[in-house]
Amino acid sequence: MARKINVKLIMELRDAGLSRSTIASTRHISRHSVSEVFNIADEKGIRYDDVRALEETEVYRIFYPEKFANETMYGDPDYEHVHQELKRVGVTLKLLHEEYIERCERNGEIPMGKTKFNEGYAEFTVANRLTNHLEHKPGERAEVDWSGPTMHYVDMNTGELITVYLFVGTLPYSQYSYVEPCLDMKMDTFIRCHIRMYEYFGGAPVRTVCDNLKTGVVSHPKEGEIILTDDYAALGSHYMTAIMPAGVRKPKQKPSVEGTVGKIATAIIARCRNDVYYSFAELGKGVADKLYKFNHEAFQKREGSRYEVLQEEKEFLRPLPDVPYEIAEWVYGRAVNLDFHVVYKKNRYSCPYQYVKKKVDLKITDRFVEIYYKGERLTTHNRFPNYMKNKYSTHPEDMPPAFRNIVQWDDERIRNWASSVGKYTRQVIDRIFGSVSIKEQGYNPCLAVLRLSRTYTDARLETACELAISRGIKVPRYHHLKAILTANQDITYKEQLESESSTDDSSMGYLRGSDYYRKGGDPDAE
Repeated sequence: MARKINVKLIMELRDAGLSRSTIASTRHISRHSVSEVFNIADEKGIRYDDVRALEETEVYRIFYPEKFANETMYGDPDYEHVHQELKRVGVTLKLLHEEYIERCERNGEIPMGKTKFNEGYAEFTVANRLTNHLEHKPGERAEVDWSGPTMHYVDMNTGELITVYLFVGTLPYSQYSYVEPCLDMKMDTFIRCHIRMYEYFGGAPVRTVCDNLKTGVVSHPKEGEIILTDDYAALGSHYMTAIMPAGVRKPKQKPSVEGTVGKIATAIIARCRNDVYYSFAELGKGVADKLYKFNHEAFQKREGSRYEVLQEEKEFLRPLPDVPYEIAEWVYGRAVNLDFHVVYKKNRYSCPYQYVKKKVDLKITDRFVEIYYKGERLTTHNRFPNYMKNKYSTHPEDMPPAFRNIVQWDDERIRNWASSVGKYTRQVIDRIFGSVSIKEQGYNPCLAVLRLSRTYTDARLETACELAISRGIKVPRYHHLKAILTANQDITYKEQLESESSTDDSSMGYLRGSDYYRKGGDPDAE
């Protein structure tokens, strides 16, 4: 039931000489209610001594006889319960009024109408100095946008001013906000800002309301389905939040972030206007410090701070997934080689041997390589760093059951072929097999090397392998040897070796014996 005006208390304070303003401010009673009691007392000639001995309910009946009669005939709504329930997603005053009617019918009481029920709740929030969260519910939504105003830092090398953009996100219920400086407004940056924003909030809302950015929204027709970019849609699925673009040219559909952008401009950009930053990291720290103060400073027209209200809202946010969302690149139509591996950036990743010679799709993230066939994920590998080349990631379960028996015969055959070419070619093949964790990983690179003999002859391949080893290449591969043969470096190297050998044989000169001089220099003389 709505909280009644404490008429007896007002009369007592008036008798003590307190003014209307003082009573209203010290007792948290609206000035209108205090003035109303003063006026009724003057009209009816009632003094505090007349009601001193009466109960509060009786005093209220004397001042408000009609209200007293109406209020006592209805079932009492539990407005404290109503206020708490309204914080839950999907709960409205209309629903709670319907539940109140059902309770009154079960208890044989007369229910209030919808208007009176709503007015009673409004009086309850005013009397208890509560914020009426009819518009925003905790954990229901976050609103995101790019700030119009920008910031700058000075490039120490060139003295140039570098423009920095601000990503802004806010939770309307608590007004708790997140701000991140960015060097661009591209899609990858936009997505990463969302990931860090959810971590900053400590959870994800039911809805994430954004502007109609071209980087996030493919199309937003007046009728029909809104189409998001694949990455933005995947982000929403990963965090179980509905991505909901605001209506085109309708900023009122996301008023909290529109208002927050302006407040951020004042709270952060204006406060930083006299600071000069000489790096992006330095500017980021300045923004973080100002943001902390912004979220922790007390509200002007509301109790507490954004941070304090966030602690109440956190329990309504959806928990973060164990693994943060990662931006993915898709590579389509990659063939599975005979060694049941797929090549990505010169590294090889295994997939089940049953898919040899079939086309698969690769989902590439910062940390993983996932292999898909017709939309079904086959396997996942840790991704090799970009600087690593010719590496293998092989899952034992991807190998065919009888593969180990074939391995020994193929390994022996390849080594024998290399030996038939020459000792340096054999060394190259041995080094390749020694660089892999299981032998089948060496098949393709070894065969690629040996097949060069069909184009350039065994002799030239042997010379190329010798040259590669002499240059200090630890594990010569096809691309090393191919480059040597294409440039005819092996021929030059061979000629150089032969020339040095010839020079070594004649380095001591020709020694003439005593017979030469006895015959007058003619070796054929008798």
